[in-house]
Amino acid sequence: MTFLVAGNLRLAIAVDADGLHLPESLARRGVLTPALAWRRGSRLLTVACHGVHALARARVMRADAALLSPAFPTASHPGAPALGPCRFASLAAIAACPVIALGGLTPATARRLPAGTAVGLAAVGAWAAGKV
Repeated sequence: MTFLVAGNLRLAIAVDADGLHLPESLARRGVLTPALAWRRGSRLLTVACHGVHALARARVMRADAALLSPAFPTASHPGAPALGPCRFASLAAIAACPVIALGGLTPATARRLPAGTAVGLAAVGAWAAGKV
């Protein structure tokens, strides 16, 4: 099992986490230097990405993976524009690291993603609703 802490470098250090996940807003705000120094060695870094600029930032940070979202409309972000399968695939194609799909994922929507565009699937609400 791999344990990542989301958005809290101090907590990740304190609990000796395997890695850190940065929401896109934190990746923009300068927590990078300490996070990048901490991850030397085998620590993982994942970054939330919602578009091409965030994927470029993930490349600069040498992220191990990008959580690209929202792939589909999602209850956790009502009204947020979803990428859809085509846009998701085109963004995944330019990513410099593996891409994990997030947002609106169910078994049916996951099958709509073009083969090979995502190395994994992530979910929030689907777990609680028993959809996965």
